[in-house]
Amino acid sequence: MSNTTMAPNKRFFLYPEPIAAPPSPPRPERQSNPALSGLVLVIATWLLEWSSLLRQYIWKNAGFGDLRNIRGSLESTEPRFDPTVFPLEDEARPDSPSETNGSGNGNGTAAPEKTSKLAPVGQRHYTVADYREMYLSGEVTPLDVAHVILPLIRRDTSPPGPHSLAWHDVKVELVLAAAKASTERYAAGQSLGPLDGVPSAIKDEYEMTGYTTTLGSANEYAIAKLEDGKPDAWNVRQMEAAGIVIFGKASMHEFGMDTSGNNITFGTTRNPFNPAYYPGGSSGGSAYAVASGLVPIALGSDGGGSIRIPASYCSVFGLKTSHGRLSCKPGENHSNTSAVNGPLAADIRSLAAFYGILSEAHPTTYFPQRSPFSPAPTADQILFSPSASQIGGQNRKKLLGIPEAWFTRADPSVQKLCRATIARLVTQKGYTTVPIDIPFLHEGQIAHALTILTDAASLLPPSHPTVARYKRDYARLSAANRILLALGRTTTAVDFLLAQRLRRVLMQHLAWLWSAEQFGPEMLIVTPVSACAGWPIGNTDVRGGELTRGLSDGDRTLRTMEFVWMGNFCGVPALSVPSGYVVPKEGKGGVAGEAVGKGEVVEGMVPVGLMAMGEWASEEGLLRFGLDAEEVMGAEEDNVQRRPECWVDVLKLAKERKGRS
Repeated sequence: MSNTTMAPNKRFFLYPEPIAAPPSPPRPERQSNPALSGLVLVIATWLLEWSSLLRQYIWKNAGFGDLRNIRGSLESTEPRFDPTVFPLEDEARPDSPSETNGSGNGNGTAAPEKTSKLAPVGQRHYTVADYREMYLSGEVTPLDVAHVILPLIRRDTSPPGPHSLAWHDVKVELVLAAAKASTERYAAGQSLGPLDGVPSAIKDEYEMTGYTTTLGSANEYAIAKLEDGKPDAWNVRQMEAAGIVIFGKASMHEFGMDTSGNNITFGTTRNPFNPAYYPGGSSGGSAYAVASGLVPIALGSDGGGSIRIPASYCSVFGLKTSHGRLSCKPGENHSNTSAVNGPLAADIRSLAAFYGILSEAHPTTYFPQRSPFSPAPTADQILFSPSASQIGGQNRKKLLGIPEAWFTRADPSVQKLCRATIARLVTQKGYTTVPIDIPFLHEGQIAHALTILTDAASLLPPSHPTVARYKRDYARLSAANRILLALGRTTTAVDFLLAQRLRRVLMQHLAWLWSAEQFGPEMLIVTPVSACAGWPIGNTDVRGGELTRGLSDGDRTLRTMEFVWMGNFCGVPALSVPSGYVVPKEGKGGVAGEAVGKGEVVEGMVPVGLMAMGEWASEEGLLRFGLDAEEVMGAEEDNVQRRPECWVDVLKLAKERKGRS
């Protein structure tokens, strides 16, 4: 580990030593694991928990023992348990908002964009700038917006709101109080900035006063630590300080332990483009909330693709931040070896604006602190400031590293769509592609899965000698998660340490790729988000199907996580951007699994996402890449990031409501 200087004016603490990894052995043939649901799943769970021999067989069949096959390549490497890399100088942070272009609005913030209109052009979603413009003009207020959204998302009405499955809980009085306060600030000319009054949602993993935290389970998990007498998560505090109106907690996959979004306790959110598909997980509720137009921004978390996979499956943008970049204080990171907090948004400028306020470092962290007199950077400052396009006086390199052997593991239709996006970036935005090689991809995915399951097993024991709550809480967990926890408990210390040795090898190899002698720190590693397009819902029997009993499909899970695991295991940031659609399994309007052609619309088409990974602490560079991708794929005829049929025109409804009042 070192404080290596990897780019002009950019230094790090705990940066990996840049060392190329040795060649990896041929990829072993992956053994098939049966998909289990309904009563079969329940019985299999009981057998697995009862029989240690069966657990060991399933553990080995899943490939968790494969790390021993590369033991010789890891012997001289120390284990690395935490992938956090701290930037010592944040040269990419934009200048103070008060110094940018001299364009203010009387509130010390940059003026909103003037390109937004009440009715979005074509298939465009509303942005945070649209809400800001409407609030400043007085055409609608945050309170008008709240009265439109609340009936659509509440579970406690009869009938429940049509979008209520995407919400775990909504406290109407808290939402209305926040919206009323924002409305009064605008009326007095004292708004808090570009995000004041913007509707949002937070995943049911974040603490917030007035809400319980269940992590998508039948249990409640209140944190013991408080700050200023409150349990509120640091990210939630930053949102409230910016005036964002939080419309409650979004649904999630139980404990975030799989990537479908299935939840048998509170009901499963459906994919906004095709209700016969899952939304992706575990931040499925957050992704649905954004894709459906109900909110332009939402908060998620990502331990193994849990922001990027649902963002891809719901055709929105999702940013997996550098490890530790967004604090979990005063609570704990439930998977502190792999998981991070991060934002989702309907467009890149909204994502950048949201990240700008979330990136304020917690006082206890080693990440660079913003001056108390410096407001959060705006989207334009992140995307267009001089430091955004220049480093050390040189023009920003636009270099995309393509790990071809890895890329080809995706389904052909997914590859086709992602390659088309890359081609447009090359021809229209001046990017250059270079071939790169990353070894130990199979073993790395196994190491990540083994590590995160061991994390979970240590947090969720089946019993405790003195605390009865553990046994009660464990009994309430879904059968699918109890299988995963049983496998986590099967992992030996030897295998866990081998995984952490491999983590260091992979981090060192990435540092080598980003070294000046190779491709430089501005290179982005580009792959699909998921190897497969979407996750169709299977057995829907109301008494014993996967929506009521749960689903365990390890093979499908590994396919969805084929590319995303590296960002978590190595701690680097990654961005998911919409990249097109495929024909759904029903095959209506085309051949099932085929890429939807340019300009075509197919009923129930399933979204696909492209992912870029950057060097540690390179979130701003990823957002600028996202802007380029959004622009080359944003033409109406290109049929990218269309609105689903369930999309809600919130501002139009709010304006109509205001006109009637």
